[in-house]
Amino acid sequence: MADVHRGRQRSQPPLRSSPWVLSLIATSWFLAACGSGGKPITIGVAGNFQDPSSAPMQHAAQLAILEINQAGGVRGRPIEILLRDDHEDADSAIMIATDLYRAGVVAVVGHGFSGPTLAAAAVYNGGQDPVVQISPSASSPEVTEAGPYTFRLCPTDLAHGAALARWVRQDLGLSNGAILYINNAYGRGFRTTFADEFGSLEGEIEVAFPFLGDAPEVGPLLDRITSPEIQFLVVAGYLSDAEEILLQANQRGMTIPVLGGDGLEGIERVGPLAEGTYVTAAYLPTIDTPRNRTFVEAYQAMFPDEPAPNISAAGTYDAIHLLRDIIARVGTDRTRIRDALAALGTTGAPFEGVLGTVALDSNGDVINPAVHVSVVYDGVVTPPGNRAP
Repeated sequence: MADVHRGRQRSQPPLRSSPWVLSLIATSWFLAACGSGGKPITIGVAGNFQDPSSAPMQHAAQLAILEINQAGGVRGRPIEILLRDDHEDADSAIMIATDLYRAGVVAVVGHGFSGPTLAAAAVYNGGQDPVVQISPSASSPEVTEAGPYTFRLCPTDLAHGAALARWVRQDLGLSNGAILYINNAYGRGFRTTFADEFGSLEGEIEVAFPFLGDAPEVGPLLDRITSPEIQFLVVAGYLSDAEEILLQANQRGMTIPVLGGDGLEGIERVGPLAEGTYVTAAYLPTIDTPRNRTFVEAYQAMFPDEPAPNISAAGTYDAIHLLRDIIARVGTDRTRIRDALAALGTTGAPFEGVLGTVALDSNGDVINPAVHVSVVYDGVVTPPGNRAP
């Protein structure tokens, strides 16, 4: 997930599980513990649970431990989770990381966004007994260098930019475009990666303009995108940026396709303005595989009032099941868990999960991660092939 490092939190009430869900989880822990007499194995889960993009981490974690504990736990021991809300704030993330580290968790799934993930990584990777950190959705390229105990299950922002460029050139057949990018690390990185990949495919970016602010004044920039040769517009920014750009483009009668990366997650909620907008995603709930169908069905049955799962949910679910498999093999020693995770797909077998085949490189990044390009159609993000003619 693009680094919401964008510094604009959406104020929403904390998401809570229904009483019957909590009861089921408590019951599964009790039955597993009674059956073996084993002490629970504790995994930390950290993210901004008040943000609609990151809150699904909490739900997916609850689903995963329910499934694991109902199946007997790990080595006869139940799994429990320590949920910690970092409020998408670096200082809070450091405090939470310190708390989880000292609490003796065997691993941490988190954080949801790149800024808190990077801030907390120094804690998880330090001290006498470092603890594994697996982010389901932190997409900043900087996470690659965060430390030997930090891993992630999603592609980087740079992979999103390159995948979108290939889609525009090869699938849409467009050769000339423009880019508006937020003038921060995410926007500049996405712009550069898209432009480089597009150029390698003999495409040309006619103009690229930076912008700043939560509600950027992009009207003058759009007025400069007047060349009839410009066939599309890339927005290298976040949801609120794209909403403002779409509004002002609509007011000017612009009809060229608008495209963006995973920073535009949730664009379908903007309404008719977003119709036809292309976006990239590390995960789609519509992916038609047996594992994903089973996961989506279970998730929606457990949380019927919540939206379909996103990358935060799918990555968290996979991370906890992956940790279950590793702990079953090597036990709960933090170093052994880290070494087993680092061997995933190289000296050890890859993990088959909701996100597909997961193998990790020497930096803790997924090898050949999937990036899906979708389009907003009738208020839903869907693969372009599913769009009616």
